[in-house]
Amino acid sequence: MPAYASVLLRFEPAAWQGSDGTGAHQWLEQAARAALEGGLSAIVPGRLHEIPACYGGPHGPDLPALAQHLGLAAAEIIARHTAADYRVAMLGFAPGFPYLLGLDPTLAMPRRRDPRTRVPAGSVDVGGAQTGIYPADLPGGWQLIARTPLRLFDVDASAPSLLAAGDRVRFRAIGAEEFADLDAAGRR
Repeated sequence: MPAYASVLLRFEPAAWQGSDGTGAHQWLEQAARAALEGGLSAIVPGRLHEIPACYGGPHGPDLPALAQHLGLAAAEIIARHTAADYRVAMLGFAPGFPYLLGLDPTLAMPRRRDPRTRVPAGSVDVGGAQTGIYPADLPGGWQLIARTPLRLFDVDASAPSLLAAGDRVRFRAIGAEEFADLDAAGRR
């Protein structure tokens, strides 16, 4: 079970034997070595998700504050945010909320001094040195820079969370019209 900066391995030693005939302790040692040498992606490659996001305006009300704080144009922030490949470090805070690693270090910004009581579902945000996506209307203190029309968490789906630990994410900038079209279609 991957977490933000660790991995918990749970298994029943008597039930495990590698396909090559190795015992549980040998299999566990091989898996641990592979993880240490190549990271979690060497064991679990994860799926790639393209996340459409409408930046600024009503969809990203904190983009101007981020631009001012960083001394960058909003267009440069969008270009840097969409250029990065992110990895889902873990899901937490709320069901389906992905903590995404890979934020361009120049885009890091502290959390808001006064958190909001309601952040709209799909809000794409920056908090410290990471980015995330709110899966539902929730309170929160991260800087809102964009919003996606995708539904990240659906309790009635066979796989309730769109994203999983180890998955990869790329953001794609979209305009307000495409956002409205995708939102109306109810895409997951």
